[in-house]
Amino acid sequence: MPSALRKSPCEPVTAPREAPDLRPVEGKAADEELALLAKAVGHPARVQILRLLARRESCVCGDIVDELPLAQSTVSQHLEVLRGAGLVRGDIDGPRVCYCVEPRAMRRLKALVGSL
Repeated sequence: MPSALRKSPCEPVTAPREAPDLRPVEGKAADEELALLAKAVGHPARVQILRLLARRESCVCGDIVDELPLAQSTVSQHLEVLRGAGLVRGDIDGPRVCYCVEPRAMRRLKALVGSL
């Protein structure tokens, strides 16, 4: 398939209606989840990466390196933290990894912070 017609590996799968996240925003489990997510966004470089990915449909690590004053290895480490927290997804696209924001995780982070 020609690359112009291929869907981006990070292209969101559109469901007719995504079920709302009904998990509680208060309580021990919610507090632990918020702490995990807050730790992931607790570095300015990771916040910059999230903002960059939110503006684009998807991005490879090299594109992020081009935008930020960080070494490739540093960007990769920050992406790994964000992936571990579930805030970004990295899908293999041939020899590269294409990163994108996980919209549901970002909505969850906003809901948990909003409950403070």
